[in-house]
Amino acid sequence: MPPQLAQHMDTYMNGLFAVATDASPDVRKRVCEAMVMLLDVDLARLAPQMPNVITYMLQSTQDADETVALEACEFWSAICETAAVTALEGVLPQLTPVLLNGMVYSEVDIMILQGDDDDEGVEDRPEEMKPRFHRSRVVGGDGGGGGGGGGEGDEEESDDDDDDDGDGEVAEWNLRKCSASGLDIIAGTFKERILPTLLPLLQERIASDKWEVRESAILALGAIAEGCIEAISPHLPQLAPWLIATLSDRQYLIRSITCWTLSRYTKWIVAQPSHETYLRPLMQELLKRVVDGKKKVQEAACSAFATLEEDAQMQLVPYLQPIITNLMFAFSKYQAKNRLILYDAIGTLADSVGAQLNRPELTGIMMPPLVERWQLLGDEDNGLLPLLECFTSLAQALGVGFQPFAQPVFERCIRLIHTTLEADQMAAASQVDPPDKELLVCALDLISGMAEGLGASIEPLVASAS
Repeated sequence: MPPQLAQHMDTYMNGLFAVATDASPDVRKRVCEAMVMLLDVDLARLAPQMPNVITYMLQSTQDADETVALEACEFWSAICETAAVTALEGVLPQLTPVLLNGMVYSEVDIMILQGDDDDEGVEDRPEEMKPRFHRSRVVGGDGGGGGGGGGEGDEEESDDDDDDDGDGEVAEWNLRKCSASGLDIIAGTFKERILPTLLPLLQERIASDKWEVRESAILALGAIAEGCIEAISPHLPQLAPWLIATLSDRQYLIRSITCWTLSRYTKWIVAQPSHETYLRPLMQELLKRVVDGKKKVQEAACSAFATLEEDAQMQLVPYLQPIITNLMFAFSKYQAKNRLILYDAIGTLADSVGAQLNRPELTGIMMPPLVERWQLLGDEDNGLLPLLECFTSLAQALGVGFQPFAQPVFERCIRLIHTTLEADQMAAASQVDPPDKELLVCALDLISGMAEGLGASIEPLVASAS
């Protein structure tokens, strides 16, 4: 903080309070922004006024101007990271419905997203493709093995993606997402203490005849999953079957968000003793949604299925043939963006069940489409990197079963490595920017995965490359 501002903080804060109800939305937005920053830089000065600040932020989160409401909504996540968080507990009954209202799709969002016609045949636009960064799948690598998040960034992906309901085509950050994130963080902070207020509101919203209100309730169930799992678990024997059934809802935005919300509860589902009650129905319905006619639902379902794979692990073995059959059918339907998520789901399946995948009836379904894609993609194609990652997992899982595909894969990896190194040397000599080395790293990971899976069988390939 500038020393001059610190010296005059009382005057500054009095000025903030004086313009807090200004007629200009931009001024009110800046006041909210300042309050959020003061939580971090000078909480002690703000603390005596905290009850008034919280009341003002509650009102501002409901401002008719969405830019003001969005800036005010940031306050609830920010205060949870400070010592002032205890001041929130008394206002949870007022704050919870405000956040729920903020989670309903706005009219603008609905205009952008609405449209029930299937769009699986519509080619993705280049601007829809988000940048993708390599994550190691080799055992012992920094990235671990597995995806699970793939749909939103995918993603990226960090754990933050779990809090993203994947609106995709709407604004990257809006009141809906900020409200959901705020509820997520508050649930993690107050846990079961939010439920006496929240559960009756969710019950009411689930029964609403307005699809967008029901959708917001499903989003809220996903948002509280991590923080309230112990307290919400007694309700899951009723909620989980209802959510699974809701995967077939007529409204595609409800199908999409239900995929995400169920992915937040897969650890509970796979821990239940009977597959027939929860796990098997969930797999069946998610696989139907993986081949949904709406690309947004495909994305959410494929990501959710990858999360289920990570949590279920060997429990999936009895169902591998229908799983792989459905995933490869999806491969024939998907456009470029969702195909990247599908690679992640296939790779995560390999990481989860390992050598159980090495059965002729499974590789006969799975490998031909992947090999065909491998042959179609050029060395400069952006789609090659996720396919290399997928092959890394498959090489480790299939072991000697990967032998029929080893030579062309190995030779291409060597070519990618040489090409990148030569380009790097030329760039250094010409004093220009070096090439992206992600393909090189990915190719090395794949060779490492092949060495792990094939063992001594890889020696002739290594010798031929010497």
